Amino acid sequence: MAARQAVGIAKRAGDRDAETAAHEAVDRAKHALGERGPVWWDDGAPDLNRHMTRTTPYADWFAARD
Repeated sequence: MAARQAVGIAKRAGDRDAETAAHEAVDRAKHALGERGPVWWDDGAPDLNRHMTRTTPYADWFAARD
């Protein structure tokens, strides 16, 4: 969170070098947390991210929602 806060501070100050450094710190943190980079799990299930729900096995469930 400190890195994200540093991005905002740098943006408000108009300090592009500090903003770049803060974005790099955010990227390093996200990699360390497993949010970016190669997947760390392999359960054999298809990756349905970036698919429209109507084209997935969840289409009927989605269509039935209110």
